[in-house]
Amino acid sequence: MMRSNKWISGMGAIAFLAVAGCSSAPSVEEGVEAVSSAVSPGVLSQVKSRGKVNCAVNKELPGFGSLDESGEFTGFDIDICRAVSAAVFGDPDQVEFKVVTSANRQTAIQSGEVDMISRNTTWTLTRDREWGATYGPTVYYDGQGFIVPKDTGITTIEELDGATICVIAGTTTELNLADTFRSRGLEFTPVVFDGDDATFNAFEEGRCDANTGDQSALISRRTQLAEPDSYLILEEVISKEPLGPLVKSGDAEWADVLFWTVSALFYADEKGITSENIDSFMDSDDPNIKRFVGTEGNMGELLGLEPDFAVNVIKSVGNYSELFDRNLTPLGVSRGLNQSYTTGGILYAPPFR
Repeated sequence: MMRSNKWISGMGAIAFLAVAGCSSAPSVEEGVEAVSSAVSPGVLSQVKSRGKVNCAVNKELPGFGSLDESGEFTGFDIDICRAVSAAVFGDPDQVEFKVVTSANRQTAIQSGEVDMISRNTTWTLTRDREWGATYGPTVYYDGQGFIVPKDTGITTIEELDGATICVIAGTTTELNLADTFRSRGLEFTPVVFDGDDATFNAFEEGRCDANTGDQSALISRRTQLAEPDSYLILEEVISKEPLGPLVKSGDAEWADVLFWTVSALFYADEKGITSENIDSFMDSDDPNIKRFVGTEGNMGELLGLEPDFAVNVIKSVGNYSELFDRNLTPLGVSRGLNQSYTTGGILYAPPFR
């Protein structure tokens, strides 16, 4: 006769209890520690309690991250940090900028020293996995290029065969350089430095035949050279460099705050909402706009933010075009792919709904 499932289940439970009884029971201290760990506050809660966002940045790349004449941080990436501060606190200035080099970005984000990185950082599979990073939306689509003195007569990468080339350590730039020259059968000698300043100073002093980096960085730094017109940025681009902010993996709530803050910059750009006219959208009849500005729905609540978090972001730093025009256009950086999909670019915000 077949035994009932209830009888089998009961015997299984007895066996489980017997095995459990043979194991060492956790101490009271271990139990408390486990509970404490399970309910430890997430990054958003920590940021709110601390009263500021710790944001890792560059200080050597004009237009993206640098210090102005008064010693204040300024730039496109700096404004991304300020946008997150505005989303969380309604104030763009509740952020502490922490300067990191290309080489120590991984340590900074893994250790929890910073809450986010906004420092011309390329999104790659390796960084996703080895850094334990969660990227926000790409905020600048770039590619790697080369700059040379015009008087060398060099106009192609093939003419750099045998050259010495300045490059920053710990970057995708360094890896792409090696890959490109190896695949083309070209020789080169790398001259490696820790940061933008050291790299470009060496290049300007003639210690290397060429310098390589993101096209935007080359355009930016050329403006800082004593004789900018004496240098040529080669036309060829050898890589894809999707640059964007990132946070440490494992905290979906904080990653969402970053993602939707950046998406607010894109969405406002799509809709023609700027820091100057956003108040005129507060009584809009468009349900999409109502959700965006927080007069309808619960978008902010879902993120652990105020209903008008997106309004605070746009009022504080502007939409994406305002960030770009304020920081990068004056340097001669063209928009290219970095436009809203509505105007021929590839920047695209998911629906606020």
